Amino acid sequence: MDDIVKGSNDPEESGCESRRLFLRDAGMAAALAVAVGVLEEIGLAPASAYEAPSEKLSETPKPLASPAARPDAEPQNILLRMQEDLRRALKKPVEQRRWVMGIDLQKCIGCSACTLSCNAENNLPPGVVYRPVIDEEIGEYPNVRRRFIPRPCMQCDNPPCVPVCPTKATYKRPDGIVEINYDQCIGCRYCLTACPYSARTADFGDTYTKGTPSAQPYEKRPSFEYGRKRVREKGESPIGNARKCHFCLHRLEAGMLPSCVTTCVGYATYFGDANDPDSLVSELMGSPRIMRLKEELGTKPKVFYLV
Repeated sequence: MDDIVKGSNDPEESGCESRRLFLRDAGMAAALAVAVGVLEEIGLAPASAYEAPSEKLSETPKPLASPAARPDAEPQNILLRMQEDLRRALKKPVEQRRWVMGIDLQKCIGCSACTLSCNAENNLPPGVVYRPVIDEEIGEYPNVRRRFIPRPCMQCDNPPCVPVCPTKATYKRPDGIVEINYDQCIGCRYCLTACPYSARTADFGDTYTKGTPSAQPYEKRPSFEYGRKRVREKGESPIGNARKCHFCLHRLEAGMLPSCVTTCVGYATYFGDANDPDSLVSELMGSPRIMRLKEELGTKPKVFYLV
């Protein structure tokens, strides 16, 4: 033990120990240089931060680079831009807005985070899904791949579900969103048949805890669809009604983006006002990659895809 602490008197052993310490120090120096280089590259450390530590102690530390200055912050910037687009659109009269949604199929990874967030936001019961993700296989063996297609309500400019409603419960708002008046809907389900996108489902009053001693608290939470507080109980609306995606209208009017947009893992969903030439969606609508589902039917869907 004394030899380790004090050092050996054997010249050969001393030389080995010196080489070992030299290699250790050189390795640590190399690792530090790499770490400093990485920090400098992402903007977290100035180039001179490690040159003279003793002279820097009395100086005020420099702030870290803002998220907007880092290249990995681009997805967050997209959300912030869409949020600003939304706030700008809400300052206009409702009839001057035209809400549209874009989905980049090259970014969608099929995680279904949008589906789950939509279910939670709108407190959806079993069998009612506003935003399913279609999983399809394309190509021929051996050149086969999977493609994921989120399918919300298309919010058609020429919606086939509107004229077939006998009570006029389904109608198109001035901003283009197709709304359902639950108090007028009689549950005939004509609109389910008329929709070529299968974007509507019927609420039969089922619960996830059906057949168990008691319902769970989350099933008694109210939903705020179309700006009204509703609780699914005792056969009252929306039980018995047709239901569908509404671009989270209650969130829009509160100045928030739809839940599927903010929870998209791949930042593949875009939303905004198509009547605003400065909005992100207006820029994307000029892309040659644009595709709309069943556009040949003349429904004029306001949901577009980037393929």
